[in-house]
Amino acid sequence: MKEWWKQWLINIGDWSQSLLLGSLDTVLVIALTYVILVIISERRTLWMVRGFIILMLASALSGRLGLPLLNFVLEKLVIGCAVAMAVALQSEFRRFLEQLGRGEFWQLFRQNRSSVPKPDSVIDEIVDAVKELSKNRIGALLILETTEPIDEQDFSVPGVRLNAEVSKELIQTIFQPKTLLHDGATLIRGSRIVSSGIILPLSGRTASRQLGTRHRAAMGITERLENCICVVVSEETGSISLAERGTLYRPLTIRKLKESLEAQFSPNVDRETVSPGLLSWMRQAINQGLTVFSRLLGLPSAASRQKNKTEK
Repeated sequence: MKEWWKQWLINIGDWSQSLLLGSLDTVLVIALTYVILVIISERRTLWMVRGFIILMLASALSGRLGLPLLNFVLEKLVIGCAVAMAVALQSEFRRFLEQLGRGEFWQLFRQNRSSVPKPDSVIDEIVDAVKELSKNRIGALLILETTEPIDEQDFSVPGVRLNAEVSKELIQTIFQPKTLLHDGATLIRGSRIVSSGIILPLSGRTASRQLGTRHRAAMGITERLENCICVVVSEETGSISLAERGTLYRPLTIRKLKESLEAQFSPNVDRETVSPGLLSWMRQAINQGLTVFSRLLGLPSAASRQKNKTEK
């Protein structure tokens, strides 16, 4: 009887250890999936990541079911897709590794960062300046901060500090071909022109031959940083472009540019509470978890369901 009792305790211990390790494994996979979905924000990229996760689950399931041939094929597909995703998502992976190396890993989870609102007068000054520069075919590159300030270490050359009020006359003067600062970029923070003559890192992506150095620089800085967008004016054609998250949107009309800036810097944003209570924090955590699984499985969110009910 005593031996049986000891064996039962041993079996219980083995079962508990196996359950604990299995639970830990599941939690770590869910956490990793959450991190990936937080980093990925573009919808097309999210679909690709979702397909990759489904492929991995199918590979693991085929291994558990004892289907060696199917498991072999799926494993090779997973490896090929992993390499393809590393190439397609190189800017996201680079940003992740840079923030991890700087000790800024937790900034990846700051999803509710709101854009710094700009007065309508500032947007009008920027749009009017871009309109004149485009009309006269004068090249220009403007960096507009959207959330927290940009670290000057992210620039190849920081440029010359100005700290001047935004005005269309000053912007046009900076980019006149005979001025010393016209070749670089100009950084705008709020309603102030912080600095000009900034040299930016170029994008490593294969770009069209029609794109010049300014366009590649705009793509490069927005690939590295999420807290800015760039407005580019081509000196050859006068066309206007907008760069965001490494993607270049062109050509834009003046009206479309103004609409994009107003949408980006709209002051009507919800402010995040500074110190939420425990109940509020738990509610946010549950909502985040439901959102993650909804995005992973392609299910509509609660907000989408509520919107559909309202439309009906």
